[in-house]
Amino acid sequence: MLTKTLKLPVLSLFIADTLLLTKARLTLSVVFSSLAGYLLAVPSPNALHILILSLGGYGLAGASNAYNQIIERDIDALMVRTRNRPIPAGRMSVPYAFGIATTLLIIGLVLLYVLNPKTAMFGAISVFLYTCAYTPLKTRTPLSVFVGAIPGAIPFMLGWVSASGSFGIEPGILFMIQFFWQFPHFWAIGWLMHSDYSRAGINMLPTGKPDRATALQIILYTLWTIVISIFPVFGFSGTLQLSIAAAIAVGIVGLVLLWYGFGVYRNQDEQAARKLMIVSIVYITSIQWIYVLDKFI
Repeated sequence: MLTKTLKLPVLSLFIADTLLLTKARLTLSVVFSSLAGYLLAVPSPNALHILILSLGGYGLAGASNAYNQIIERDIDALMVRTRNRPIPAGRMSVPYAFGIATTLLIIGLVLLYVLNPKTAMFGAISVFLYTCAYTPLKTRTPLSVFVGAIPGAIPFMLGWVSASGSFGIEPGILFMIQFFWQFPHFWAIGWLMHSDYSRAGINMLPTGKPDRATALQIILYTLWTIVISIFPVFGFSGTLQLSIAAAIAVGIVGLVLLWYGFGVYRNQDEQAARKLMIVSIVYITSIQWIYVLDKFI
């Protein structure tokens, strides 16, 4: 009985650390984006396809996050926000984390290849860019946000490609929506975490500091996000359609995001940046729901 009692906390800690290593909440949001893209592409959902896409998507996103934490383990140890992650905290060794990441990568690629080769290819590109380009650039240049926005934008369009087996204007629009959205989102995070990031030599803000010029760029990219999000209502996006009512709903949510972007411009403080970060998450989730509901209702 004593042995079993001792094993349970160890197993619980292993599960908790594995979830931290793969950034489970972030990874699940990636899976949700890919499922939204899939639902927009099909006349009727297929349960097996959804399961394979979910597991494969979690595998690749989880692998990307795990590799990221392996590469940034010394940086993570310097920041308050990340020092309790399993590797810098000493609860998980690098070889063990590498084994988990590689296993997830292989499983994810195999599952997405089962759907079609293009889905696996875009998934592999996403992992490569995130780990081999975005991650090392974070300590070198604020342009890392532009590079990171590419793999970050792939999941929404990946769902469409998994259903259609091809890339066209429809998944291209989905890609652009999530691509432009990431700038106000990550610049809000960069503003909020500027002091913590500075200790580790990371600077994600376009001007290098939380100032009015950075806030202005947040507003400009928010405007581009709104424009591309309502673009399908004009009928130039192939089979990806958006009704007038849905476009109005997307526009309203976009104006809310823009309002909080102006809040950062007005106040230039961490509280405004925190609000923008939260609202940006609500925005991308809301418009994905609006797109899907608009199609099936």
